[in-house]
Amino acid sequence: MLVSGPLGDHGATVMACRHKVEGEGLRSDCTPLAGLVETLLGSGVDVHAMHDPTRGGIATTCHEVAARAGLVVALEQAAVPVRPEVRAVCELLGLDPLYVACEGRVVVFVAARDADRAVDALRGHPLGAGAARVGAVEERGVGRAPVVLRTLYDTERPLDLLAGAELPRIC
Repeated sequence: MLVSGPLGDHGATVMACRHKVEGEGLRSDCTPLAGLVETLLGSGVDVHAMHDPTRGGIATTCHEVAARAGLVVALEQAAVPVRPEVRAVCELLGLDPLYVACEGRVVVFVAARDADRAVDALRGHPLGAGAARVGAVEERGVGRAPVVLRTLYDTERPLDLLAGAELPRIC
C-alpha cells in the first residue's frame, strides 16, 4: 500500500482556518491527480486498486478496501508521512491525522513485487514527490481487526471505523 504524499494537509488546513488557528506551512493538497495516475499506470506496475483518501482520511479508505477485499490492511505508523505542521494542528484540535481528509492524494494498492517501482514512478511526477510505502494487505486471521496500525513500539492495534453520522464535508 502506497500513498502519493503526506497525509492530512487539506483537512488540517481547512479546520485550522475554521478554528482561527494560524500556522506557517499549512496548505491544502487539493489538486487534480490525472497526470500522476497516468504516470503510475504507464510504469507497468500491477495496480490492484486506487482510492482517494478524502472523507475519513486514509483510515477510512483502508476500511473500505478491507471490507471489499475480505482482507486485513496493515498500516506502518513509522512510514505514514504527515507534515509536522499538520500533526501540530491535529494535536491542537484533538484529531488523528489518519482520519483527516486529503484532496490531492491517492492511496494505491499494488502487487508486493511492484511496490518499489510504483513508489519510484510516483516520485517521478511532481505531485508524487512525497510518495511512500505505508503498509500492506494481509490475510485475515481469526479475531483480527480488518485494519490495524503497527505502532512505533512494535505493537499492533486496531484502527476503528469512525462511528456515528457520516462525516460532514469540510469544504
